Amino acid sequence: MYEAPVQVAGAAARRLCLVGASGLVGSAVIEESRGRPDVRVIGVARREVPLPQGARLEILVGATSDWPELIAAAHGDVLVCALGTTRKTAGSDAAFRAVDHDLVLEVAAAARKAGIGHMILVSSVGADPASSNLYLRTKGETEDALGKLGFARLDILRPGLLRGRREEGRPLEMAGQMVAPLADLLVFHARLRRFRSIASVRLAQVILSLGKEDAPGRFVHEHDSFAEILRDYRS
Repeated sequence: MYEAPVQVAGAAARRLCLVGASGLVGSAVIEESRGRPDVRVIGVARREVPLPQGARLEILVGATSDWPELIAAAHGDVLVCALGTTRKTAGSDAAFRAVDHDLVLEVAAAARKAGIGHMILVSSVGADPASSNLYLRTKGETEDALGKLGFARLDILRPGLLRGRREEGRPLEMAGQMVAPLADLLVFHARLRRFRSIASVRLAQVILSLGKEDAPGRFVHEHDSFAEILRDYRS
């Protein structure tokens, strides 16, 4: 059962190394971290990322081949990986896997080499290495591989449809966002609630809460877990 982290007066800010800072979830993490004295975000990206006023944030920019050095330079306590694309955007099965599997593992390995012992991964509901669906199979294989890298704590987030405005257009996803609030109301059964949508800002709040956790282990979080964490969330 999730327990809200205890706030310690005068404690040093937790340093979150954020990879995928320009995406929907990464942008929300940056926005939610604004004005918080208990967290400092260090983003690693391929290009500059707009910074909201008041954000305690650094962005380290470089090609993906330079990311291991940038991750080491971030001196992070926690790695937050919000990398992800789609088969359509990537252009091929191999290109999709290169991002959602290979690059994620490269980033994680670099974090372990840099001494980071806690990783938070944004995965997907339905992730399963045995799935016939390329997207879900890749997500599941990535989760399994990360479990072998030796993180003291690994938090795997499996959200349903993410609600929020993306830079890239995803017509089917946009249509899904329009009907999601109504569809969510119709999903009551415990086994189906995990498919409910979640706003990117709320998932960012989950990430910031989990970033303060220290208990070791591998934890998989779906919709009901998100709701429990958010009940204790303090911005």
